[in-house]
Amino acid sequence: MATLLGGLAGLAGVTGVTTLGIAASRRPRPYLPAGHALAGEEATDPLPDVLRRGLAGLTVPVRPGPHGELYLGPGAPRPGRTLRRLVLNPLLGRAQARGGRLCRDQRVPFRLVVEFTGPVRDADALLRAYRMLDQQLRDHAPLLSRCVGGELQPGAVTVSIAGIVDVRDLLSAQGERYAFADGSFDDIGNAAAPPDLVPMISEQWNRRFGWDGCEPIPAEERHLLHALVRSAHEDGRTLRISGLPAGTRRARQAVWTELGEAGVDVIADTDHAGLARHLRRNPVRRTLPPPVVRRPSPSPRRPDVAQTV
Repeated sequence: MATLLGGLAGLAGVTGVTTLGIAASRRPRPYLPAGHALAGEEATDPLPDVLRRGLAGLTVPVRPGPHGELYLGPGAPRPGRTLRRLVLNPLLGRAQARGGRLCRDQRVPFRLVVEFTGPVRDADALLRAYRMLDQQLRDHAPLLSRCVGGELQPGAVTVSIAGIVDVRDLLSAQGERYAFADGSFDDIGNAAAPPDLVPMISEQWNRRFGWDGCEPIPAEERHLLHALVRSAHEDGRTLRISGLPAGTRRARQAVWTELGEAGVDVIADTDHAGLARHLRRNPVRRTLPPPVVRRPSPSPRRPDVAQTV
């Protein structure tokens, strides 16, 4: 009997540890405002992993296909592999189910960058594809960041468009819109690309920097990085940096650390697990106050989750 009771006690202990482990694995991760996932061309369903890790953004490559849909992945469009089904509906459905937030500690919008890729670069076809996307976004209007009469009104999700050269003319002509243009440093101080049209500047690391994280960063590159962050913030925009060097984990951590200490708003990488782990331990340090959006009092129907887009 004593042996049996001891065995049961041991089994209960193991069960308890297992239960605690499952509970810990299901515990929601903290929301990481600077964390941004880059979905590869082969990613079959990128959103669940991004949300599970607490990353606050996703860049997803799409291409136009039949029936007015945008499809994920390379090659011919595959049934079910649409932006609407795999990203928009689950992302915005989650926000709606949680009262206008993706998670309890969300303080800035989730940044969804829709990047048009593929061999078809016909301008008219791409603009038609954007119009289709615009209609899909309007189905979730109360949950999205919008621009109405030049006023930015943040929501649970901010959608930016990349890969369509002429999309800015189409966006700026809309009196009320639910998407923004992805920008570059050429937009700094450009009256034709105000922050309400281009709120975020995206920069490829290897366009300006040669440091790969293996050795200490050169002083001139560190100075340039801080200057770029400062110029973006002073112009009322956030800064997203992607195209980071693919080296050892230690080298990537060194690059992430420098970006965080410089105050880069959005760090985009394909190493979702490593980036999330790093940002939980090393939050981005704000060197300047984030740009404040001046907007009217929020409507009761509109989620008030952020001060910047």
